[in-house]
Amino acid sequence: MRLNWGIRARVILAALLPMLALAVVLTVFYTSSRLTDLDEAHTARAQALARQLAAASEYAAFAGNLDTLQQLANAVLAESDVIGVSIVDPAGQLLARSSRSFPQQDGLPVGPPEPRNDELLRVTEAILPSNLEFDDDFGIGAAGTQVRHSVPALGTVVVDLSRERLKVRRNELLKAGAASVLLVLLGSLLLATWLSRGVSGPIRTVAQAVSRIGRGRLSERVPDMGAGSLKLLSDGVNDMAGRLEEMHDNMARRILEATAELRARKEEAEQANLAKSRFLAAASHDLRQPMHALGLFITELAQLAHAPETRHLVQKISASAEAMENLLDSLLDISKLDAGVLHPNVRAFPLQPIFDRIAAEQRAAAAEKGLRLRVRPTTAWTQSDPVLFERVLTNLASNAIRYTRQGGVMIACRRRDGRLCIEVRDSGIGIGADEQEIIFQEFVQLDNPERARDKGLGLGLAIVRRLTDLLDHRLTLRSAPRRGSVFSLEVPAATPDPLLEGGAGERPPGDLGGWRIALIEDDPLARAGMQGLLATWGCTVCAAASLEELLAALDADAAPPQLLISDFRLHGGDNGIAAIGVMRARWGKDIPAVLISGDTGAATLQLAQSSGIPLLHKPVRPARLRALLHRLHGKV
Repeated sequence: MRLNWGIRARVILAALLPMLALAVVLTVFYTSSRLTDLDEAHTARAQALARQLAAASEYAAFAGNLDTLQQLANAVLAESDVIGVSIVDPAGQLLARSSRSFPQQDGLPVGPPEPRNDELLRVTEAILPSNLEFDDDFGIGAAGTQVRHSVPALGTVVVDLSRERLKVRRNELLKAGAASVLLVLLGSLLLATWLSRGVSGPIRTVAQAVSRIGRGRLSERVPDMGAGSLKLLSDGVNDMAGRLEEMHDNMARRILEATAELRARKEEAEQANLAKSRFLAAASHDLRQPMHALGLFITELAQLAHAPETRHLVQKISASAEAMENLLDSLLDISKLDAGVLHPNVRAFPLQPIFDRIAAEQRAAAAEKGLRLRVRPTTAWTQSDPVLFERVLTNLASNAIRYTRQGGVMIACRRRDGRLCIEVRDSGIGIGADEQEIIFQEFVQLDNPERARDKGLGLGLAIVRRLTDLLDHRLTLRSAPRRGSVFSLEVPAATPDPLLEGGAGERPPGDLGGWRIALIEDDPLARAGMQGLLATWGCTVCAAASLEELLAALDADAAPPQLLISDFRLHGGDNGIAAIGVMRARWGKDIPAVLISGDTGAATLQLAQSSGIPLLHKPVRPARLRALLHRLHGKV
């Protein structure tokens, strides 16, 4: 197991262990030696007492003098640590006995000393008679040596010594040894701590300085560490910190320079985008004015009787004007989406009617190119804005037909994990992986370098991307060059509403004859075109270039107009919202009104939306105008 110890702990351990081991070894050695000496001295003393008693008891034991033997036993008992003295004859009979609370034992053994135990030390000694030397020939051997005769023992002396004092001394020695080890341990610990501070202190100082440098305090430096390796370490850390501080300052300066350059580029891009938006708004407004009048004149002209050649010419003029109106409508959609004034009206609706309308609108374009347009029937319902959703699918379908040369286009819906996946498939030219994002930008057309008008304007997919983001629908693209494309739109599924399934279709516009309309339009051509178109629908129109002229032309005693139509931007800084408010205040009633404007700026769209007055952008399509007038006519 690896121990995660710091330098200080390692130094303390390295300094402490050898000294502690040496102290333990020495203490154990000297303590054990001293204990052995004590034990040997105790045994030797017991044996000496036993020998002395045996020698002193020789004549008394030989003579059978029991009183003398008892006195000798009592005398030995008076020695310290002696707790029992016994003298027995060779037959084992007790001759004398003296003891201090010594347990009575029968039949004391005679012979060699018994093994020592923890309570006492028993020593036995035989009482032998003294050897007598006789000066006669019977004691001399053949070789002239003296012969000693074996004499039987007169008895046995048994001396019992207590080990209590020996145990006390042993405990004292053990305590002294333990105290010595403890003192050595404490001293070693103090010494190791002092050494560790001398080693780990500088290293800890360096570590703390490095930690502060790592937290960004690059001006931090390590103090002078003296000489040797510590000085090399401190100098290296200080050199590193200096280099880091220099690099940080250089990087910070470069970041500031890059940030300033990026901010300048961003401001340039914002100015360019703002200039583009202003240009589009101004160009759209300036183009819409004459286009608005032109469309009204063409519609009024188409309602008159003409020769076949003239009618064909009027149709060509109308088609050209419609192409220009489509361009302006696309620009208007982009302006609305960028301004954030377009709010979806989400509800449940069936998909099949939208599929049918798209098929009816695009079938002629597909047939003209020899393509097959297939729409798979579906009973599915979805939750979205039906108008915006239809615009997305219409743009995808028309785009697929436009870039498909042979084969066909298919629109289908299938269910996937509780949601609907609507796909527009084509067998067209396909799109490379590196180009599948830029096609959603404005005015990008991959296969139209000559900018041919029949290949669109490059705004359809940009509008699709903005609308799907607004509706929170997931749009994906799978495509490869020369292998066609699949645009997939993932939308939520909805439960069919029986009350809406058999709903009525579009209603005819109805009759507007005799409807009194007040018109304010400062552009003479647009005013004349609108007045003429409304007159062909049977309306009575009072038209003027300003609010003052209109109020002067209207008789105060006459019936008030039934509808107010005003251009948004009027001469003198006035606008149509204020003009409509003045006319409503004059007659004291909330007269239905319509705003017409060629301005597609965000401010105009937001003002019109906040006023609650319907806004039609120039050029106004007559069919759309008539549908709006019919709806307002029904509220009167």
